[in-house]
Amino acid sequence: MIDLARDDPGQGAIRMGSQPIALAAITFVVILAAIAGIAFWRAYTGASPELDRALAARQLQARAAQASEQLVEKTRGLEVTQQESIDQLQMVQDQLREVRKQLAAQQADSKRLSDQITALTDAISGLRESFASARSSDDSSPAPAHHHGLRARAHAFRASHSPGKSGG
Repeated sequence: MIDLARDDPGQGAIRMGSQPIALAAITFVVILAAIAGIAFWRAYTGASPELDRALAARQLQARAAQASEQLVEKTRGLEVTQQESIDQLQMVQDQLREVRKQLAAQQADSKRLSDQITALTDAISGLRESFASARSSDDSSPAPAHHHGLRARAHAFRASHSPGKSGG
């Protein structure tokens, strides 16, 4: 029958057993050499990734703190500017109220003066009419007593409305 190549279990174990040990020994030596190389490199350069990472983290923290402080300062500056703007707006509003009050007082004075001018115009018109009627009566029949009465009334009106008096 067909006889396939059979391995003898005793012989195969010896052959296979020596190769993994040599392979493990070589791997172990390579790993030790890599570790020694890294340790030597770190010792020679003085650089350590852990220290670099810690230093970088501290720098980031310092930058973040500095940026935070700058934001706080800018925010305070904005608050001060905003308060100044509010104060200025309040002053302008107060001034506007004062101007409105003054304008209302001037309008009231103008109205009062206008009313006084109207009263004076009416009084002058009345005097003109009375003088006109007095002249027409003088032309028809001269009466000295009547002229004397009109003159007395005109004189009394002037005296009561003169600037030195407070009659109206």
